Parts: sequence; C-alpha cells; structure tokens
Amino acid sequence: MLALTENVTTIVNKFIEEVPGISAIRIATEPDGEALSVSPAEAAAPDDMVLEQDGATVYVDGTASEFLSDKVLDGGVDDEGNIQFALGQQA
Repeated sequence: MLALTENVTTIVNKFIEEVPGISAIRIATEPDGEALSVSPAEAAAPDDMVLEQDGATVYVDGTASEFLSDKVLDGGVDDEGNIQFALGQQA
C-alpha cells in the first residue's frame, strides 16, 4: 500500500483547510496510462483506494494503486508556494 510521509500529510491537511469543498487529493492514472496526476478531490470515485493518515486523506484510483503499492509519497512546497510531489521506493 502507498505510504505517506509526514511532509505529505502536513501539505494535504493544510490544502484541505484552505480550499473549500475539498476533502482530499486524488492520484489517478492519465488516460494514456503513462503518467500519474495529482488533483484536488471532493469525494472518492467508486474504484478509489482511500488512504487516511494523520488526518490527511488521499484517494488513489484502482489502476494507480497497483503501481503505487510499494511506493512512498513525499512532497514539499517551494518558495513561491507551489506544491511538488515525489515518489520513492518503500524501505
């Protein structure tokens, strides 16, 4: 199962607090199947896996969840306030 770092849970919690109507971020497979996208989400889709950690909620679509099963999601915020995510291998 995808693991979340403390950085990501902090970012997601702050984002959800600041954006009305958003309950989570969603990681989805792009239509071409070659890339992943991260977007704000109001609710989980029927095939989403729901991850909850330290108050942060992340929805992962069914296809992406297979690829991400042994990964860890990390993130940061740059000097301009842009959120950046990165995937790594779980230890």
